[in-house]
Amino acid sequence: MSVMLAAVPRFLEEIGRFGGLKGTDIANITDVSKATVSRWKSGDIKPIPRNELILSDLHYVVARLQTYYSPDEVRTWLHARHPQLNGERAIDLINQERTIDVLKVIDRLDNDVFL
Repeated sequence: MSVMLAAVPRFLEEIGRFGGLKGTDIANITDVSKATVSRWKSGDIKPIPRNELILSDLHYVVARLQTYYSPDEVRTWLHARHPQLNGERAIDLINQERTIDVLKVIDRLDNDVFL
């Protein structure tokens, strides 16, 4: 099993545990079927590079948010429309490879700005 293939099941498990995200959430953000996400979780197949990037970014964002929120709150935060993101949802921005915009908002949490 390659390192990235081993990383994907771990990332998915941690995204679920710390971010409250389910297989359906992952399928929606990566534009794949829930069955594909299940095969990623089992290590049967490897995501295409674009989806590896999305999963990696999502894992990083969830890790940052879990410092401040419970898993259910992280999931809600990711799906909510944010004024700081011009009314867009973090989950959509991660899908659009605009994670840096999401991280700028999280940086405000690090600087004790309530969001």
